[in-house]
Amino acid sequence: MSELAERVLNGELRALSRVLTLLERGDPAAAEAMAALDPHTGAGYAVGITGPPGVGKSTLVDRLAEHLRGMGLTVGILAVDPTSPFTGGALLGDRIRMQRHYLDDGVFIRSVATRGQSGGLPRIVKSMVRALDAAGKDVTLVETVGVGQTELGIMGVADTVVVAMTPESGDSIQTLKAGVMEIADLYVINKADRDGANRLSAAVTAMLQLSDLSDGWNPPVLLTQAYANVGIGELWDSVAQHRDYLADTGGLEKRRAERRRAEFLETVQEELYRRITERLQDDAELVELLRQIDGKAAEPYGAAMGLLANGEGLVHLAGGRAVD
Repeated sequence: MSELAERVLNGELRALSRVLTLLERGDPAAAEAMAALDPHTGAGYAVGITGPPGVGKSTLVDRLAEHLRGMGLTVGILAVDPTSPFTGGALLGDRIRMQRHYLDDGVFIRSVATRGQSGGLPRIVKSMVRALDAAGKDVTLVETVGVGQTELGIMGVADTVVVAMTPESGDSIQTLKAGVMEIADLYVINKADRDGANRLSAAVTAMLQLSDLSDGWNPPVLLTQAYANVGIGELWDSVAQHRDYLADTGGLEKRRAERRRAEFLETVQEELYRRITERLQDDAELVELLRQIDGKAAEPYGAAMGLLANGEGLVHLAGGRAVD
């Protein structure tokens, strides 16, 4: 076992932070650490909090963390933020709402930059959730960036997905229905002291009655006022009920197996893209092929398929060497 992984398993927060940094950088040392940590995963539970901007996701996460700590549970928080166009790092404006947890050793908070990833949810978050699990965090809360509608990618990260809305979302519920409304295990109408909360709750409930609930779980619709700490206990109780339901029906094991396979395939895809992009800068054969494509001496689709038609082409793109 790597020394770094052993330190993570011993509860050293600096070592955990180091592993997450290595994952973000794509450092080969991350693979060694994750291989050692992986057998120690499975005990933790991941909850995704998603929804359009302005619904109070950060406040919900903050209050949930407070509630979980009151229960004696340890918490990991992965807050996905937009990437700064200047530094490439995460914009941390919303994290100020969670600052009171920074002095609590039972809460580990990490902001993760989207780095331009489509859908707003970086592939690396899957690995980070497993690292927090191995580090002994009972619950990991993943807050998405909130771009446009909602990141459907949260389905591939969390055991339970919570979609948050506000009473004002009622005007755009038909738009939300196209994607957001199909991924939730729980619905939360936050800022429920505003006008329209009950109408939105009734609209979402009616929509669910027309939906295909073939998996047997009927998503509850909850009202919260996160800023006033109202409804947070009920929210966690519903998450716990969904966790028990998944465990009893085998859905939890299935979801996690699907996530592991998706993480493998996404990592291969991302790494191949990175290597190909690097080789395009200085590989003579590829540079010449691109020149031909630019000048219409080669057709883009046919040239790509021809390059990939045999194993040697793929190995060449990936920067390796064909084996006889």
